[in-house]
Amino acid sequence: MKISLSHAQPQRGGFALILVLILLGISLAIVASDLQRTQSVAIVNQRNNEFSIDCNAAESAVEKVFARMAYDFQSYGVAYVVNATAAGSYQTNIPNATDDAYWSRFTFSDAQGNTNKVCVFQVGTYGGPLPSAYTGLYCTTNSPIYEIVSNAQLTNSTTGVIGTCQENVLLALVPLNTWAIFYNGLMEFTQCATMIVNGRVQANGSIYVGTTASLTFKSGVSCTATLTAPFVDGLSSGWTVGTPSTWNTTFNATPSYTTNVASVTVSLNMTNSHFMIDIPPASESPTSSTGQQRLYNQAQMVLIVTNSAGTNPNPTVLLTLQQSVNGAVPGNDPAPEVLTYTNASPGSLSTNLPFLSLTNITYDQREQKTNLFTQVDVGSLANWIAQSNSPVQSKLPASAGQYPTIFYVADRRNALSTQLPSVRLANGAQLPANNNLGFTVATPNPLYVQGNYNVQTASSAANASAASTNTAYTVPAALFSDSLTVLSPNWTDDQGYTTYSKGNAALEAAANDTINAAIVTGTVPSTGVTGSTFSGGVHNLPRLLEDWTTPNANLYLNTSILRLWDSNMATNQFRNPYGFSPAPVNPYYNPPTRDYTFDPNFLNPAKVPPGIPVALVPIRFAWGVPPPGVTNYVPLHD
Repeated sequence: MKISLSHAQPQRGGFALILVLILLGISLAIVASDLQRTQSVAIVNQRNNEFSIDCNAAESAVEKVFARMAYDFQSYGVAYVVNATAAGSYQTNIPNATDDAYWSRFTFSDAQGNTNKVCVFQVGTYGGPLPSAYTGLYCTTNSPIYEIVSNAQLTNSTTGVIGTCQENVLLALVPLNTWAIFYNGLMEFTQCATMIVNGRVQANGSIYVGTTASLTFKSGVSCTATLTAPFVDGLSSGWTVGTPSTWNTTFNATPSYTTNVASVTVSLNMTNSHFMIDIPPASESPTSSTGQQRLYNQAQMVLIVTNSAGTNPNPTVLLTLQQSVNGAVPGNDPAPEVLTYTNASPGSLSTNLPFLSLTNITYDQREQKTNLFTQVDVGSLANWIAQSNSPVQSKLPASAGQYPTIFYVADRRNALSTQLPSVRLANGAQLPANNNLGFTVATPNPLYVQGNYNVQTASSAANASAASTNTAYTVPAALFSDSLTVLSPNWTDDQGYTTYSKGNAALEAAANDTINAAIVTGTVPSTGVTGSTFSGGVHNLPRLLEDWTTPNANLYLNTSILRLWDSNMATNQFRNPYGFSPAPVNPYYNPPTRDYTFDPNFLNPAKVPPGIPVALVPIRFAWGVPPPGVTNYVPLHD
């Protein structure tokens, strides 16, 4: 009997084994995939964590450089930053274990293969409007832009990831005339006449407002302390202290005003900024940091009047003509031309310096002293400068593009305690022509400006802009002085000796007057809250000596008002005019209708008056995270 064996069952068992092995393989593949994915995710997470940590470290390096650069800029100016960059001082200014042991975990590089460094270099310059935080301000065209780039990596990194950071820094040189009103110290509008301020206002100190008239600010107002309306100048009523709705003060900008802001740093020693208009000591180099800031050294024309204690009634006049050599200030000219007149009689001056008079005197009833004037006829000065045979054209030839833009005048005559050596400008409707570079007069003395100033140019004489806010026919101009007194076109020197009283027939009534210039001067600050201890406020910073009310006369100031120092020579306290309550003691003027307007020309970087100091404002912008090793990355957004 043949027996047949069946193989069906073993075939089915082998198939099952194969299926199990396949499923096991798939499971192992899935597990391996999960493990690989978990490992990949862990690596990615580690890289992301390291990248974030490294980028933060790189940003810390960039910020450390910025902090050092900003400090140097505001303490020592642009030149110091330029030199420090060239010397590599910023490039090695990285976070280190001395700062904190944490930084020993990182290796910093400058994206160029150099470790323990960051990359710092100048990428260009800028001039124009500043960002929104500084609306209404602009910087000069030579404000440098620096780029700071840092790469950072954990020293024990297992991923090799590198973090980066880049930011640009604008070292903005902001001319102070960009502000409508800038005070180094307390700014007072207390009991001001009706005023509309159409530019930015900044006080490195407090601001006082409050008036029975009206005060309107059309742009931003900021101060480093508080803005309040206390009762000062002997006032006891008129508004409610601490209640802005009663201050008669309108703020049109948003926010209405900003208090407790950082002080605006200026390119001057602001604790003794009067040095800017003082004569330097003989031992001081014109190229020193202080020497370069003195207008005495910045001026192309320096006129000094002195006298001896002898019997010669005629003073000595020194006129120095100097020019910039190799970019240094004119005061460093190795071969200045010095004109010396040791017996400067009226006849001698008429022949040699026809613009100068030294015999004019009057009495200033605010200072209660007799003025000894060094008087400059600005129109005659312009003609004298332009003469082909004048010493000026020999030293500063217009044909070679050499022009006097700053005229420094100092009256250093010995005077009695009852006398006040002063400088006066007359006939200044048209300033000296110098290719529209502008013209600045600076003096350490009290300055008096008689009549219209800078209201026309040679091509626009028929369209003179006197008695208006029109500044289309002007050149950039500034007046630097210990104090500033405005005299109308109708002023005569004998008025100073006439007992002042309102409507006094012996006094010539003032006439409309216009001054188109930035005013950089001092005041006698308030020493208390009474009427005899008041500074006079912003509206009385330009001093007055006449009856401007019979008939009513207007005073137009198209200007920027910069109060940078205390007056050193004209130091008598302000006294209120007639018609003021409480009644003033020995009043000496009646005020005009004031039309003080910020000159819109001062928002043009090309129209900065010569010699104007600048605020030093470091601004960050253009942040980015460039690829490692890249130093010219352009971020998509600032």
